[in-house]
Amino acid sequence: MFRVAATTLAKSGLSRSSTGSRLAAPSTCTFHHSAPRMEEKKEEAAVESTDSGISPLYAIPIGVAAAVPILQFQWYIPNEETLLASTFLGFCVVAYTQGGQLIANSFKEESNALLKAQNEAEDQVIAKLEETVEYMKLTENIVTDYKEVYDLTEASYAKLNQAGKIKPQHDLKAQVEKILNVMAVEEQSSYEKAKIALMAEATESVMKEFLTNEQLKKAALSAAVGKLTGKAKAAGADPVQTAFVNFFKEKSKAAKASDDGSEEKAARAAMLTKMNAIASAENMYFRFDETTGKPVMTV
Repeated sequence: MFRVAATTLAKSGLSRSSTGSRLAAPSTCTFHHSAPRMEEKKEEAAVESTDSGISPLYAIPIGVAAAVPILQFQWYIPNEETLLASTFLGFCVVAYTQGGQLIANSFKEESNALLKAQNEAEDQVIAKLEETVEYMKLTENIVTDYKEVYDLTEASYAKLNQAGKIKPQHDLKAQVEKILNVMAVEEQSSYEKAKIALMAEATESVMKEFLTNEQLKKAALSAAVGKLTGKAKAAGADPVQTAFVNFFKEKSKAAKASDDGSEEKAARAAMLTKMNAIASAENMYFRFDETTGKPVMTV
C-alpha cells in the first residue's frame, strides 16, 4: 500500500516538474561558447555543527510510539523489500563501524603508493630536463667553436701548402749532399787503395833492385853512414829516394802510354751504378744517367 502511494506521488511530481519546465523554458535560446576560466578554488570554512540541546536518544521512544499506530492502522505494511532494506542497512552499519577504518586505510595506502610513484617519475623527468639544460648551456657556443676550428684548420692547411712547396727543395738539397758525401768517400777510398797498392809495388821494386845491384847497395850504405856522421851532403843524394823517384817516373810514363780510358770508364760506370742503387734505396728524387753521368729528376 505504501509502495503504491509512493509510486503515485512520484509520478504526479514528475509530470508537474516536466510541465513547469516546458512552460518556463523559452522557445529559442542563443548559443554562447567561451574559453573556460580556471580559477583557484577557495577553501570553504568548515561549518560547525550546532547542538540543539535535545539528545538524539529521544528519537528512539518517539519512533517506537509512532511505529505502533502506523503498523496498527496499516498505514505502512512491512514486506520482503522492507526486510531486504533493513538487512542492507544493518550490513552497511556493521561494515562502517567495524571495517570502515581498514577500508579507508587501504585506499589511503594505495593512493600514497600511487602518489609516491608519480613523484618519483616526476623527479626523474626533472633530473633529465636539468641535465638537458646543463648540456645546452655547455653547447650554446658550439657554432662559434666550430667556426674557430674551421678557421684554424684552414690556416693550418694554408701553412702546410706553403711548407709543401719548400719541403721538396729541402729534401732534394739533403739528397744531393748525401750523394756528394758518398761520392767523396768512394773517391777517397779508391785513392787510398791505389796509393797503398802503388807504394807496395814501389817498395817491392826498389828492394828487388837494391838486392840485385851491388853499386846501389854501396851507395845506400855510404848515404846511411854520411847521415849518421853528419856528412850527408858530401855523400851526395840519397840513392833510396832516387830509386823511388825513378820508379814513379817510369810508372807514370808507362801509365800514360798504356792508358786507353777503359779503366777510368769502368770505375766511372761502377760509381754511377752504386750511386743509382743508393738513390733507389733512399727514394731520392733523381737518378744518374749511366751514359752522360748527369742527374735526371724522377718526380
